[in-house]
Amino acid sequence: MTGLSEKQLASLRKKLDRREAELSAELASINNEAMEESAHLPPLEAGDTLDQAEARTHETIRDGEALRDALELRRIADARARMRNGSYGRCIDCGTQIPRERLEVQPSSERCVPCQRLYEAHHSA
Repeated sequence: MTGLSEKQLASLRKKLDRREAELSAELASINNEAMEESAHLPPLEAGDTLDQAEARTHETIRDGEALRDALELRRIADARARMRNGSYGRCIDCGTQIPRERLEVQPSSERCVPCQRLYEAHHSA
């Protein structure tokens, strides 16, 4: 069991709820923007390479933002699962208690800081 009280867990659940709502809204906006752009883009002429490059760059950025948001939503779902099974607040790698201050800032944290640093060092993008 974690060292968090029910009141602290409830507060962290609310933070997860708010962040999940924000991310869902962002993803919906990104998807709507993509659909609107594809519906309203005139056919590009062969000489419009600058316009084509700009459109591809914008699409790549939008896709990256969508992926980032989807990954964070997955981390939120994982945090909720850990809350249900009683392992929330424990590092998934070493099992130590994640400091409450870290969870307050990032409620979906799944690792303590040392394990997160190690993970990032071995899983760089």
